[in-house]
Amino acid sequence: MKHIILASGSPRRRELLRMIVPEFEIASGIDVDESYPADMPAEQVPVYLSQLKAEAYRRRVGADDVLITADTVVIVDGVILGKPAHREEAVEMLTTLCGRQHVVVTGVTITTATAQESFSQHTTVHFDPLSRAEIEHYVDQYRPFDKAGAYGIQEWIGAAAISGIEGSFYNVMGLPIHQVFLALRRLGAIQIAPHP
Repeated sequence: MKHIILASGSPRRRELLRMIVPEFEIASGIDVDESYPADMPAEQVPVYLSQLKAEAYRRRVGADDVLITADTVVIVDGVILGKPAHREEAVEMLTTLCGRQHVVVTGVTITTATAQESFSQHTTVHFDPLSRAEIEHYVDQYRPFDKAGAYGIQEWIGAAAISGIEGSFYNVMGLPIHQVFLALRRLGAIQIAPHP
């Protein structure tokens, strides 16, 4: 079995990876400059950032290690909504999303000592209108300041406002776990032994 390392501070990504890998290491301690070229298409940014993160941690990858790095963005009208800096920005982001659809893109890079694979997944999210009071209720109760687009689909707002998605639910949470599973299986990092 390979030693799997997740370089992410996201509790959602940890929760999702545990669905397919019971034991893995959390890498931390490296600050990565998450800047990207101003002319880069929004849909390409998550993979670019996941590769930047992989490069920052690459020297820690040993012969039996598999490093997973990822980045998730919310895109509406071609504009990336990142993590809100404060309450008013979160309310503003959610007001922008209400009553329309947007795209969530997660980029993933999986790195070993000898190879690297990157991919992304797109999910279209249909967001119903919410009142100002409902938006403020969500922001005040759940404080979504560590979430791209200022919301978590697995929280109250997912039940109250998201009428449907096209694509992976887990991708909206922050990790396209099915694609990750397939990539880890190809690398031999996941092996399910047959029953005797």
